[in-house]
Amino acid sequence: MKKTKVVVALSGGVDSSVAAFLLKEQGYDLIGLFMKNWHDETVTISDECPWLDDSNDAMLIAEKLGIPFQTVDLSKEYHSRIIDYMFNEYENGRTPNPDVLCNREIKFDVFLEIALGLGADYIATGHYCQVNKINKDDKEIYRLIAGADEKKDQSYFLCQLNQKQLSKAIFPIGHLTKADVRNIAKNNDLITAEKKDSQGLCFVGKVKLPDFLKQRLTAKKGKVIKIDSKFIQQKTDLNIFNYKEEELQFLSSPFSFSSGDGQEIGEHNGAYYYTVGQRKGLNIGGFRDPLFVLQTDVSNNIIYVGMGESHPALFKKALFVCSNEIHWIREDLKIDENETMQIEFRIRYRQPLQSGTLYRFKKGLYILFDKPISSVTAGQFVSWYINDELIGSGIIN
Repeated sequence: MKKTKVVVALSGGVDSSVAAFLLKEQGYDLIGLFMKNWHDETVTISDECPWLDDSNDAMLIAEKLGIPFQTVDLSKEYHSRIIDYMFNEYENGRTPNPDVLCNREIKFDVFLEIALGLGADYIATGHYCQVNKINKDDKEIYRLIAGADEKKDQSYFLCQLNQKQLSKAIFPIGHLTKADVRNIAKNNDLITAEKKDSQGLCFVGKVKLPDFLKQRLTAKKGKVIKIDSKFIQQKTDLNIFNYKEEELQFLSSPFSFSSGDGQEIGEHNGAYYYTVGQRKGLNIGGFRDPLFVLQTDVSNNIIYVGMGESHPALFKKALFVCSNEIHWIREDLKIDENETMQIEFRIRYRQPLQSGTLYRFKKGLYILFDKPISSVTAGQFVSWYINDELIGSGIIN
């Protein structure tokens, strides 16, 4: 009987190593593939995630498991689909999440097509999430389930996948904790057992973001304006709304500042190098509490900051996703115009799930939060869940 063929995305880390080990133990016919997505090491912190060392570790894991190994260069696709997107988002004052896009556009698109071309039935990755299949109305539906390890759940990074992509995905470690994974690696003498987790861009490494952005976005001096919290309280006096959509539009809109609203306290080198909620990198001292970025105005090259992590301008009560940016993994669960849904959601990786209500209107959908949330930023992905299943996502406007 022909074995099921699986191409494993070997990153050179412990998670993908154990994923490959478990599949080998289960009798799958495996091929290990390492993705090279990046050539320019001048903007990476080389001792954090050097691609060459990772490639060598991936090759050694494949040798130990006795499986074929190849390296595929996807740097051209990565540049056009991910890097260009990042620069464009930052240039427009938005905060992108390239890892979410990398999974949609690279791992589960370009990489998947390469794997299928090699005769694979599935691809496997070391993500901490799970996928299962149900039958509904005589139709197969694939469900994206959170990883068993709540601290490592990576379903958020896969929030833009579709049914076709999920149907070809295996996540061998999704039911395990990180401690379980390291123990398996250690007990089976995998060289990655004690290897530090990589951080940074998908299959690239930890990037020095300002240096990275300076490749295309020219540094230019601008004002840093400090906004007093009392000014915010004056701007948010009681409002009366005629319609729910009008209220949600108000609650999801960012605060709008002008240079006359606060005190000039310093300079920066480019508003697009900063993001809402950022604390480090301002290099302005002398205040009782740390300064946080409240808003960036890339058109006028101004950064607005506030003192302390509880500054009211850091918080929102709702967010908005345009109609063309709404993505449902579970099309069978999507709601129509003027309908609502109780959900849990997150706007960043490792953020504990938050409770809220989803409202659908013609222009898009709003999520009204049960509790205010800090640093909600345009360009981020929001993913929404029912229980432990991720059912949809979108880009915050």
